[in-house]
Amino acid sequence: MRYSFILLILCFFISIAYSAEMGKFEYKDFYTPKRCMVCHREIYQEWQKSLMAKSFIHKWDDVEYFKLALPHALKLKKVAGVKAGCIACHAPIAFLTGDIPPKPPKENTRANEGVSCEVCHNITGSTEKEPFNFSFIIKPGKVKFGPREDAHSSFHKTQYLEFLKTPKLCATCHNEKSPYGAWVKETYREWKNGPYAKAGILCQDCHMYRREGKSALGGKTREDIAHHVFHGAHFGNKLAGAVDIALYTRKKQLTPGSAIQVRVELFNGKVGHCIPSGSSEERMLWLEVKAIDAKGKIYYLSVKPKEFEGEEYTISDPGALAYQAMGEIMGIKGFKGVKRDGDLPKGIRIFRRPFFDPQGRMTICQWYTVKNRLVDYRIGPQETKTETYALRLPKDIATGKLTIKAILYYSLVPSSVGRFLNLPPSEYKPITVNTAQINVEVIR
Repeated sequence: MRYSFILLILCFFISIAYSAEMGKFEYKDFYTPKRCMVCHREIYQEWQKSLMAKSFIHKWDDVEYFKLALPHALKLKKVAGVKAGCIACHAPIAFLTGDIPPKPPKENTRANEGVSCEVCHNITGSTEKEPFNFSFIIKPGKVKFGPREDAHSSFHKTQYLEFLKTPKLCATCHNEKSPYGAWVKETYREWKNGPYAKAGILCQDCHMYRREGKSALGGKTREDIAHHVFHGAHFGNKLAGAVDIALYTRKKQLTPGSAIQVRVELFNGKVGHCIPSGSSEERMLWLEVKAIDAKGKIYYLSVKPKEFEGEEYTISDPGALAYQAMGEIMGIKGFKGVKRDGDLPKGIRIFRRPFFDPQGRMTICQWYTVKNRLVDYRIGPQETKTETYALRLPKDIATGKLTIKAILYYSLVPSSVGRFLNLPPSEYKPITVNTAQINVEVIR
């Protein structure tokens, strides 16, 4: 009893520390991005294309907050903090000014600015040694903090700040715990505990790669201007080739009715954290292996189970339902869920970390996630995953060349969830990460 009371008091003070900046400022304390554009034109144009600029207006984030997170926060006391917590990272200036909840994107308020220049370049540090849950300290004003000691501006003062050059800046929002104490975003932690951190390769090195140019009108031409598009999983060109694929089979000739077994090796040699990462409760990465005969007929190979705990969540099952909490939040009586694995055929390997709600059901609501790490079957940095797929050839299969093709797909949201929430197809359209193929021959 004494322990529970102490824990409750500790959680109370932690929540106070996190919310100390909420409502502390006014909108007039922050410049609009268009004001910054006057001098920083190229950087503004890059930022405008980024998910940082769209973090509040992006359709999925809009729907997730206003259809799910906000109504749930108003219904369930345990998750009430997400009413403001989501906004702290998706529309920080609205959070800092106490505009909670902000009006929806269609109202075109300043919440629509997302994560703007005035957020990152006013942050001075974090209240935490390892930042998480928007634990940033911010100081708006005439001084803008940046990564250069020789920076100069005729409009505002500049000050070098080491914190802005470190992954800890990213961790303030890319590390997150749910109200139930479960880690639901661990991109920083995955990086920190992996080989890239040990090698000194930072988040900014991959997501803010350098180019030659000027950061502002009248500024110095430099070889290392940081790109402000922040390419990540929402950009197909960033995902392309992120995981290498190799296929192997012992048999080069087969007869109808015989079986073929294919070994597939996937190597994550280019991503400094797990893939998928971030909101991994909604991301899907899956490997389809199919055989195409001489007449173009397609046969899907099934993955061979490895028999580890929770594996059933990593092999596609068209009959499995999940995400029941969505319907409950939206007040849909008798809602049984939607297809857990979207449109995937049976027997496909999925690289995922499923989240579970207090009722033990797989959930897409990260704020409703409990400390249950039944399975984490993602591909870590510099990790190789080996999968075995098998197919027994039909008796009537066409003779001639048989092409075995492996395709690794990525989806930001399961297609079943996307359709249920009326998201644009672009939000759940499969993105091809990589492909590989080998040929064998069918003879009689």
